[in-house]
Amino acid sequence: MISRAYRVLDETTGACFRTSVFIDPEGIIRAKLTYPGNVGRNLPEHVRMLQAFEYAKQTGKGVPANWVPGQQGVSTDPSNIGNI
Repeated sequence: MISRAYRVLDETTGACFRTSVFIDPEGIIRAKLTYPGNVGRNLPEHVRMLQAFEYAKQTGKGVPANWVPGQQGVSTDPSNIGNI
């Protein structure tokens, strides 16, 4: 069962958690967002996340919190930690 494989099955109720899984073309899970059952998904955030994955892949830069397309990314060099 797919829901069990991705660990999004509530074994108690038999229902799936409200989860979105982002898998890249190589089959790597890049993100997994699980929302409470009484809260809907934020589709604009899903789109932003997909755009951020593409930006990071194209530029090699990280994407900070609240990043939107058109903004610059950040260096992923560990020596910059605490200096940015």
